[in-house]
Amino acid sequence: MLRTLMTTVAASAILVSGAALAQDGDPIKVGVTAVLEGTYTVLGEDGMRGFKLAMKQHDETAGGRKIEYVLAPTDASPDSAVRAVRKLIEQDKVDFVIGPLSGSEGIAVRDLAKQYPDVTIIDAASGAQETTYVNPSENYFRFNMDGAQWGVGLGDYVANEKGWKFVASVAEDYSFSHTNFLGFAKEFCDAGGEIVERFWVPLGTKDFASVIAALPDDVDAIYLGLGGGDAVNFLNQYQQAGGDANLIGGTIMVDGTVLNSRGSAKDALVGTPASSGQADTWDDPDWQAYVKAYQDAYPPEERFASPSLLATNYYNATTAALTCLDNVDGKLGGGDPEFRQCLSTLELDAPNGPIKLDENRQAIGTNFVIEVVEQDDGSLATQVVKKVDGVNQTLGMSKEDFDKMGRPGRDVPDC
Repeated sequence: MLRTLMTTVAASAILVSGAALAQDGDPIKVGVTAVLEGTYTVLGEDGMRGFKLAMKQHDETAGGRKIEYVLAPTDASPDSAVRAVRKLIEQDKVDFVIGPLSGSEGIAVRDLAKQYPDVTIIDAASGAQETTYVNPSENYFRFNMDGAQWGVGLGDYVANEKGWKFVASVAEDYSFSHTNFLGFAKEFCDAGGEIVERFWVPLGTKDFASVIAALPDDVDAIYLGLGGGDAVNFLNQYQQAGGDANLIGGTIMVDGTVLNSRGSAKDALVGTPASSGQADTWDDPDWQAYVKAYQDAYPPEERFASPSLLATNYYNATTAALTCLDNVDGKLGGGDPEFRQCLSTLELDAPNGPIKLDENRQAIGTNFVIEVVEQDDGSLATQVVKKVDGVNQTLGMSKEDFDKMGRPGRDVPDC
């Protein structure tokens, strides 16, 4: 299921500096970070399920060596991510790192990576555009698309298929949500849509009363770029206030981490269009096999009905790492040149579609326009409306035209 386009590098041509190659019989120690505190805790928990599933499928060995891991929890803040990764490298002496999860964490860890050029860091799930597009670090690899890539297809679908031309938005005010919104808004505005008003709220907002009261009535729909506890809090309060507008979901607004939350507020999402790097009910055999493996690996009370996007991202990042460890016979050290060459050229037949990396070591992959549906057992899931293959970080535009928009932010793109 996995194949690589590795370029053969003669061992004699590899210059090893700094740390010596680890002994072949020693375990490989992997550092992992996950958000396990705060509003995104549920995302981190499922991310770790994806990591452990990939480890289990690989028998916790790679390149003929046992794999051990050290977990460093974070709270989604950049400072906590930097502390976690620094600890893994300096105190736990890990061979490489898989992490972080959240958008602004990724930017901070990208910068930190430059201080440790001999340590390979494989992004676990974070989705800010800047992480790999602006001043990328040569030892930082990302096998998931960024938030803007996850927005591809949605703006066009909403404007041209749904006929919704006037939209207000409510989203978390940080790098991932800015990036995810850009992917939607660029297409929506190009299709003649108008974003009437934008509301940005801090990550971890509990009281949405003032925002809900200020939402305009004369719009066709409301875009919600929220996730985790923020998404659930908004839905509860919006329903209590009698809100009944059409909704458009940001990627993590309709992820399993929200659709499987307790309470009935999430039922307001039935029929909501969104976009994501996966779709729960996709009938692709590889996807279905992955879903079954996830379900079989954990008791129903300890997992979601279907893996969340966070689980899939962690799973793919870990699978890529283990595949390349096999490819280099478990040999690491001195900047890991062969390991990094493998990561750079790997073509991953991931369960949510093929993934390869661009020149900035950023994923090019498949995106899905989806809608939330209620299944026969009453649970909620996402189904495919449209699949978009080969989505790159400039969204199919030339770099020059893409850069003219500016970096994702509160007012970018200007509709």
